[in-house]
Amino acid sequence: MIHVAVLGYGTVGSGVVEVIESNNEAVSAKAGEEMHVKYILDLRDFPGDPYEDKVVHDFNVILNDPDISVVCEVMGGVGAAYQFTKQCLEAGKSVCTSNKELVAKHGAELLEIAKNKNCSYMFEASVGGGIPIIRPINKALTAEKLETISAILNGTTNYILTKMEKEGADYSETLKKAQELGYAERNPEADVEGHDACRKIAILSSLMVGKNVDSEKIYTEGITKITPADFAYAKAAGMTIKLLATSQASDDGSVMAMVAPALISREHPLAVVNDVFNGVFVTGNMLGDVMFYGRGAGKLPTASAVVSDVIDCARHIGRSSIVCIWDREEAKLVDISETEKVFFVRAEASAKAEVEAAFPGGKYLTAEGRTEDFGYFTAVMKEREFEEKCAALGEKILNRIRVA
Repeated sequence: MIHVAVLGYGTVGSGVVEVIESNNEAVSAKAGEEMHVKYILDLRDFPGDPYEDKVVHDFNVILNDPDISVVCEVMGGVGAAYQFTKQCLEAGKSVCTSNKELVAKHGAELLEIAKNKNCSYMFEASVGGGIPIIRPINKALTAEKLETISAILNGTTNYILTKMEKEGADYSETLKKAQELGYAERNPEADVEGHDACRKIAILSSLMVGKNVDSEKIYTEGITKITPADFAYAKAAGMTIKLLATSQASDDGSVMAMVAPALISREHPLAVVNDVFNGVFVTGNMLGDVMFYGRGAGKLPTASAVVSDVIDCARHIGRSSIVCIWDREEAKLVDISETEKVFFVRAEASAKAEVEAAFPGGKYLTAEGRTEDFGYFTAVMKEREFEEKCAALGEKILNRIRVA
């Protein structure tokens, strides 16, 4: 019998219990042994809940029970979740999590503890929700030297951008709709400012290069400045706008990582990833391009990913199932100010001469119904030089977006 404890009985936690109990026959068969949720840790009581008899309020009940071999941490945050995870691993109990904030901040340390204690720290659900991406990188793509990852990793922002494009609605109006539908939190900052996607690309980048990529050092920009006017020009150019999380490994071991809105061609596979769906586009030096697509969040998709990790742990009781390389050594992050790319500029109609003088060799773009402004694609140039020239032009630059 595999006894499981679930830390946190919120949306994902209740989903984990539901998946294990509702699919118990299939889950147990795949684990090779009957699986059972013994404890649910939460500060609250749940009178009337079908699993209320499993709820405990003291973490030590779980920690000190030798029957518990696998723990699901779905509390979120890096306070108690970090302490509880660390204690479980040190006690030889495997931990599975969907907590991207904790994995991004302490993943290397927790993996090291798990390996030393012959147990596992698994986090498939922390990046793509229900999309398998951690396991493919760690197992299916192990023969590859991964070169780049480009991804849409946040369903909230993708939903907002999709609706803005299709309906011509402004950002604040679409955000309100997303909140009404439950796609956006009451305080949406982590999503709309790019922090959620940043943590996820930090995890993927760390796995790509085998060293720790600090999420707090990754350049991150959100979607709050994107307008329907920007989408009008994107349409005219045969492109769309997505919040892209990108990472590129260099031959010297350094990493260029960034989260920011980007104009991408309609022919790019990520251009058709719409609404709350996510997509991860990976390029390997031998395989070439491969893409993973699906629901990046949600109660049951995320819970399903957590339980897949639980099954993996159950198959390896008493030994570690970890196959990834993620050392504590800090990876060197490339200074994005020295990177080169094409930029899209939307500027006041009266500033054409000044924009052309600042960015020679570029290309004008017109959009139907737009007379008060114009679009302009720069030639390839360094980020630092571009930002300096935008600053000199001041408010005449209405918006600027990188071209992927």
